[in-house]
Order: sequence, then structure tokens, then C-alpha cells
Amino acid sequence: MLKLKKAFALAAILTMGLAFALVPRAAAENDGKIAGTVIDFEGKPFANLPVKIKNDQGATQDAKTDDQGKFVFVNLRSGKYVVSFIVPQMAQPYEAVTEVHSGDTSNVNINFKEILEKQNPEAAAKYKQQKEEQGKVAGMKEHYNNGVAFLEQERVAKADLSKATADQRDAAKQKVTDLSDKAVAEFQEAQKIAGEKDPNQAVFWARLGEAYDLAGRNDEAINAYKQAVAVKPDNPGYYNNLGNVLGRTGKIDEAQAAYQKSAELDPPNAALAWRNFGISLYQAGRMQDAIEPLKKATTLDPKNAQGWYLLGTCMVADPSIYKQVGDKIEVTPKPGTAEAFQKAIELDPNGPIGAQAKQGLEQLNQLTGGIDTKVGNKKKKS
Repeated sequence: MLKLKKAFALAAILTMGLAFALVPRAAAENDGKIAGTVIDFEGKPFANLPVKIKNDQGATQDAKTDDQGKFVFVNLRSGKYVVSFIVPQMAQPYEAVTEVHSGDTSNVNINFKEILEKQNPEAAAKYKQQKEEQGKVAGMKEHYNNGVAFLEQERVAKADLSKATADQRDAAKQKVTDLSDKAVAEFQEAQKIAGEKDPNQAVFWARLGEAYDLAGRNDEAINAYKQAVAVKPDNPGYYNNLGNVLGRTGKIDEAQAAYQKSAELDPPNAALAWRNFGISLYQAGRMQDAIEPLKKATTLDPKNAQGWYLLGTCMVADPSIYKQVGDKIEVTPKPGTAEAFQKAIELDPNGPIGAQAKQGLEQLNQLTGGIDTKVGNKKKKS
């Protein structure tokens, strides 16, 4: 009986010893590593790339590369592993097979640039060209966006210039010029990068026109808008803007042609083109000629107070309504003159246009009583 107990005790000791002996062995079988660095198609570290491993028993693990393109898997059993790289540009994952040994690191370094160049030189060349084109587009957009930012600053500076006092005017004007130069430089750089045949050339020319226009560089603005029209002759906005500058410089016939083209291309907004033409004629002192386009504008857009006010003003300024009768000038307003002022008042009762229309209507009422032309006499009130 004693011998049996000793045998059991020895077995228990051996069993415990075996258990303790197996623990470090088990840990040693799971201390392998797979590590590596991934280079992308441009020769740069492939950051944030999904990587997956699968052992010969089908167990998987997932990881991602860091900012330097590095990845690592630890605590791996010995055996063969398939390492899969999930590349966005590839329809299927790129796979590499490696073997892990206890206590060692299996290095799996992948250079997609070299792989592509060796396996498919034509595809590598095409990829390189695509990346260069993408770089050009990014550079073009950057310069264009910079130009737009300077253009908006120039617009604000131009508004500030109109409110500047006499002692501030030179500095304010110089600010507009400087911002115009910066905007122009950025748009021209975008043009250069894009190339002559790029469809965005029309947009670049139009933006250049705006930058020149705000700075009062009329000849350059006209040329830029004409270039925009030449590239994209179906854009009504380009013709409208061209008409504005042509009208301001006294080229009324050319302005009329531009406005008319704008109206034809964009019938729903034709009122804007005709109203702008009326304003151009008004500013050029050709008020009688402005009546017809302003009538078209108010017919197409009867809710625009400015159009009605300008129509009434130009009607009053028409020389044909004044007739000398003895010592007196009789005034016979054109039909609809008073109604034009009244419409402007109704549409902008508390605004600046409404206030101007009220004055215009009051003056019209005074004029209809006749103007005494005797020396020293004042205008007769009705």
C-alpha cells in the first residue's frame, strides 16, 4: 500500500513538472513576427494601407501601415502565412507568402513602384503620366482659388474706395490696383498650367476680365471678356459683362450687340441685359436712346424698381417733350412717365430708389405747369 501511494505521488510530481515545462514552450511557439515596409506607386511610403495575414490553419489578422508605410504582426505561431495588401488601385489584393519561425521576424517589404515597372512598364508610364496630370490640375486649382480670393478682396477694396475721403483716396485706389495685380497673376498662372486647349480657359479669361474691370483697366477688361466669348460663345454672362465695359467706355454700338447676344442666349434673364444697356446709355448721356431698352427691361421684369425709375428719368430727359411757346416752355410728358415713377415708388417705398422716384415725380408735376424762360423768373409751380 505504501509503495502504491509513493507511485501516485511520483506521478503527480512528474505531471506537475511536465506542465511547468510546457508553459515556456507554448510561449516560444507564439513569439514569431511578420514586419515590413510598403512603398506606393510613386516611391513614397504607403500610409494607412490595409494589410491582412492568414496562417495555414485559416486564422486571420488585420492591420494597417503607419505614416512611414510600416506594419507589424506579433505573437505568431510558426508556420506559413499569406500576407495580403489591399491596394485601392488594384482589383485584387496583392499577396506574398512567408514563413514564420519561433523567435524570429519574417520581413515582407513591398515596393509597388518597382513591381509595376518590372511587370508592366507601359502601365507604370501611364500611371506616372496620370499622376503628373493630377498634379497639374491641383496646381491649377490652387492658383485659381488664390485668384478668386484676391478678386473678392479687390471687390471689397473697390467698395471702400467709393466711400473714401479725399485724403484716403490715393491709398484706397492703390490697394485696389495691388489686389487686381495679384488676382491677375494668379489667374494667368492657372491659365499657363492648364494649357491653351483646356476648356477652363473661358473661365480664366472671364475672371481676368473681372479683375481688370474692378480696377478700371477697361481695355484689358474688354480684351479678356472678348477672349472668354471666343472660347465659349454660348455664355450669356460673358456678353453681359463685355457690354458693361464697352458701354462705360462709350462704345455703345458694340455694347448693344453684346447685350443683345446675352438676351438672346438667356431669355429668362434678358431683362438684366436690356436694363444694363439702358444704364450704359443713361451714363453716356444718351437718355432718349435708353428709353427703348428700359421699356423692354421693365416689360420683362416689372418688379425691378431701378428699371422703372430709370425709365421715368429718361422719359423726362427726352428733349422732344419740351416745346417753346413764347416766353414759356411747355412740357408734354411721354405717356407712362408718371406711372414709371409711381411703379418705382411702390416697389421700393422705403429705399433709395423709391426716394429718388418720389423726387422725380414731384419734379414732373412741377414741369407740367410749364417753365417760364423770362430772365429772372423762376420756374412756375403747378
